[in-house]
Amino acid sequence: MADVTLYHHPGCSKSRGALEILRERGVEPRVVEYLKRPLERAELEAVLRALSDEPTELVRKDRRFAELGLDASEYRSAEAVIGLLLEHPELMQRPVVVRGERAVIGRPPEKALELL
Repeated sequence: MADVTLYHHPGCSKSRGALEILRERGVEPRVVEYLKRPLERAELEAVLRALSDEPTELVRKDRRFAELGLDASEYRSAEAVIGLLLEHPELMQRPVVVRGERAVIGRPPEKALELL
């Protein structure tokens, strides 16, 4: 099986769930705690290319997003999303599971199964 990478936040139940699902199926992913080591531009570009979702789906529109006074309509393009996540990595949707040239946002965590 091709290598699997999990962009992970251990404080997130969905992220922990995706990790558990992968391990239950014998997959030990490369775990990247993206808040400890934020993704670089090239990594974000690769994730966005691998996702079948629109770029805006990679952005969490949560309380932090609102606290920053951001407008979701400004973060639809890949370039806008990359710029935002480089500045505010905490706004990246989680978890993100990548295998080869494909990626999914693991919400719900069972979406990780799509890559197995």
